Amino acid sequence: MKLTKADLTAMLYKEDFPVGSKVRMASREYLENFERSGKHHHPLESLQWHHAGEVATVSAEGFYHGGDVLYQLRDVPGTGHEACLFADQSARKNS
Repeated sequence: MKLTKADLTAMLYKEDFPVGSKVRMASREYLENFERSGKHHHPLESLQWHHAGEVATVSAEGFYHGGDVLYQLRDVPGTGHEACLFADQSARKNS
């Protein structure tokens, strides 16, 4: 079976949080450690620190070559890194 470019892209690039997902931003301490690690393509923006620990909705996703997943979050400035986002458990507890 021959794979197309689209097939290969789908295999290499897979987001954990599809558009519409509710996610919780990491804590400020986690964000600080992430920023210090320097193991990311896109720096965090200063306004993102104000949203640490908050719940947001994924409005768009994208990928850096190599598979790093980046997100746009509704009402949160900047680019969210998948490593700094977690599934929002509160939605499950209240249902």
